[in-house]
Amino acid sequence: MKKTVFIFGALVLALLTLFKLSKYSFVSGNTSIEFILAAIAIIFFVIGVMINRKVLHKNKTSGKEIDHKKIKQLGLSKREYEVLCEIALGLSNKEIADKLFVSESTIKTHVSNILVKLDAKRRTQAIQIAKELKIIPF
Repeated sequence: MKKTVFIFGALVLALLTLFKLSKYSFVSGNTSIEFILAAIAIIFFVIGVMINRKVLHKNKTSGKEIDHKKIKQLGLSKREYEVLCEIALGLSNKEIADKLFVSESTIKTHVSNILVKLDAKRRTQAIQIAKELKIIPF
């Protein structure tokens, strides 16, 4: 946290210095306003790219690894796991049934089995538990 505060503080200080330097160079007549604005835009672009790379790199390292051992320990079948993943996407029973080419009552059975195996009362609670157990890729 201290590192982040320090980085943003240094960034603000650097920008203020840049603005002051550009003001003095513009007043003295050495450069035109277009060059000053272009320099500021380039600096903001570079800073944005650096921040974007850091954020994207963090998300990749946080991982979306699925704990297959945990899935087996819970006793989820392949079809129940597929249904759980579709539930996590926010699909209804009918939409899941259409997507997996089975009846809606079959999906309801799978959903009830999933709720029992995850010890959940609702679909949203099952998704939350699955995320905590790292068995779904979200």
